[in-house]
Amino acid sequence: MKLCAAQTKPLKGNIPVNIHNHQKLIHLAIANGVDFIVFPELSIIGYEPTLADELAMPLNDPRLNGFQTLSDAGPITIGIGMPLKTTDGITISMILFQPEKARETYSKQYLHADEEPYFVRGHSTIGLLGPEANIAAAICYELSVPEHSEAAHKAGAKTYFASVVKTAAGTAKAIDTLAVIAKTYSMNVVMANCVGVCDGEICGGRSSVWNQRGELLGQLNDTGEGILIIDTDTQEVIKKTL
Repeated sequence: MKLCAAQTKPLKGNIPVNIHNHQKLIHLAIANGVDFIVFPELSIIGYEPTLADELAMPLNDPRLNGFQTLSDAGPITIGIGMPLKTTDGITISMILFQPEKARETYSKQYLHADEEPYFVRGHSTIGLLGPEANIAAAICYELSVPEHSEAAHKAGAKTYFASVVKTAAGTAKAIDTLAVIAKTYSMNVVMANCVGVCDGEICGGRSSVWNQRGELLGQLNDTGEGILIIDTDTQEVIKKTL
């Protein structure tokens, strides 16, 4: 199976432009035979908590229909980041588009204290992800909560996929943490981060992938958009940039 981290440069709050940029990266992934692509946290609006109330969408927002079309045609599973309107409030969610299936959600369960004024803890509609149901999702701060990766391991995950938005300093810490998770639980680990400005801070990029020994197999730079692909069977890693 080919898994792919998408590294984006979101335009603050501009949903149409960000959707278009997502689609460019998805087309690039499809051209390279990718089965599963994941974007950074809140990728559709950029990581902008103060805009979440204004820009949050319901799960079946028609502006996202193009992702289902791409998923069906690929075929490819797509995970995008979005503030999701729920009956409990707004969640930080990954919306999953799977070939010929209804939309599913993985929602952030562990919030950073800075996020609590804007979001509520989420409830997911799906467990382990992917065609073989062996991929565990994590959204940013969750990778820093040991119980999260431990639960993923106990559930049978073979890959831990972190969708994040980190500054340069935060990216360095996340890289160290994710390498330990990979080694501790003998899992492939993938991180999708963004570049550019989010919430007034410069994002660190360096989307990365590790093998089951915690060794770094590949990494994008800290300035450009692109995709990082790992073949979980061969452990081969491919980089493609826009």
